[in-house]
Amino acid sequence: MTTHQPAASLSAVPDDEHRWRCGSCGNLTRFDVVRALRTREFWHLDLSGAASVEESQPLHDDLVSVSCRWCGRDDAIEIVPRPGHDAR
Repeated sequence: MTTHQPAASLSAVPDDEHRWRCGSCGNLTRFDVVRALRTREFWHLDLSGAASVEESQPLHDDLVSVSCRWCGRDDAIEIVPRPGHDAR
């Protein structure tokens, strides 16, 4: 039996066994994603002051919202099994 779970309730990103799907229009490939990301970075500034990030360590990553790029709905995004993976 395949179960579909709303992405908002899971706050989950796609993984090897799951993907997003818009339950309204069926979109599987295009989403607008808002994330709140906090990182620790090592910046190297050259003598002219130009910066480059040489190391980056994620400290906190929150999924704020996901909406369908095709129909714009943010209340119909589901987590579904990828083809070849059964729901657990």
